[in-house]
Amino acid sequence: MIIHFEYDKKQVLQALRYHFISRPEIRILLILLNVFTILSAILFFMHKIQPLSFLTFSLLWFLLLITIWRLLPLSVYKRSQTFKDQFSMDLNEQDVVLQTERGSHAWQWREFSSFLESPHFFYLYFNSRSFFLVPKDAFKEQDNLQQARALLKEKLKK
Repeated sequence: MIIHFEYDKKQVLQALRYHFISRPEIRILLILLNVFTILSAILFFMHKIQPLSFLTFSLLWFLLLITIWRLLPLSVYKRSQTFKDQFSMDLNEQDVVLQTERGSHAWQWREFSSFLESPHFFYLYFNSRSFFLVPKDAFKEQDNLQQARALLKEKLKK
């Protein structure tokens, strides 16, 4: 099955946010920072800590969310030429072939470690930090999307 696509900036930024938030180390960091911020708010309202402590945790929480939600995805998007190209991708039983005007590359299915599905993309992971985004809207018909989903489930583990 051959699909043609290019990336939409808003969707890619959302996909990158989804990837970063799904990372276990970032998720743990967010949980811990939220717990400390809530704890500092409780202690502040009970007059157990000074306002500066509450302000510090609140500021850390705000900076972390801005970094993960805005700065990190935007920096990845701006650094990568990939998101500005037009692609043709052939998903078949043997391999995945990606073509751009600059050339082509084929990956055997065993080169991918897993895949993840979000509302707008399939994430084809090479390892825990390296992946390729395949937009779902590249599949013009619902049947093609279902076939691609079945092929990914057969060839890769979630």
